[in-house]
Amino acid sequence: MVVLKFLGMDFSCALGSLSSGEFPEKDCLLPLISKLLGYCIVAASTTVKLPQILKILKHKSIRGLSVVAFELEVVGYTIALAYCLHKGLPFSAYGELAFLLGQAIILVAIIYYFSQPMGTKTWIRALMYCGVAPTILAGQIDPLLFEALYASQHAIFFFARVPQIWKNFKNKSTGELSFLTSLMNFGGSMVRVFTSMQEKAPISVILGSVIGIMTNGTILSQIILYQKPPAKKENKTD
Repeated sequence: MVVLKFLGMDFSCALGSLSSGEFPEKDCLLPLISKLLGYCIVAASTTVKLPQILKILKHKSIRGLSVVAFELEVVGYTIALAYCLHKGLPFSAYGELAFLLGQAIILVAIIYYFSQPMGTKTWIRALMYCGVAPTILAGQIDPLLFEALYASQHAIFFFARVPQIWKNFKNKSTGELSFLTSLMNFGGSMVRVFTSMQEKAPISVILGSVIGIMTNGTILSQIILYQKPPAKKENKTD
């Protein structure tokens, strides 16, 4: 049998079954679907935060957005990406983290710009991240500390969403939050649970995606719930 491989995906099993007039078996089909979905997530992640960035730039406002939530998101993506690189997982299992991190950093920079003047504490947080992040991404830290950091990143992502969820609830409004970005975050988390299980990723990786489903689903529900209906035009009569 000719082995047909592309980007780590083995098509020979599925194509061999189809050429024989048979439907591919589960053990043959699921890994292939997982790889394809994984690369779809990676491709989609290149633009997942673009709607949020464009919405802020269009309205020149960060109304209703929690700055701390977006800062914690950058920290969480940094730790998650570093851990996956350190564990040597296939790119299809974590590739979106690289693109999400880049976009999250750009998003925080834009939020800082529209939050002028920036306080001293904000500058300190930004400089601390710039100083520590390269070391973490290079994996130049104690292995036990690495495991502890990765374990904490689930809490980081959870608490990154909580301030935004609470702010939405308190204001009964989601401000400048983007529906498309939240929808893609939610959908990506759902698909990533399946692909992580197929790639035999550590339970801690799968747990992170489950937390993402819960928190992103809550924010998405709030955007739908607090969406203001379009204003009705009044009919004037003489």
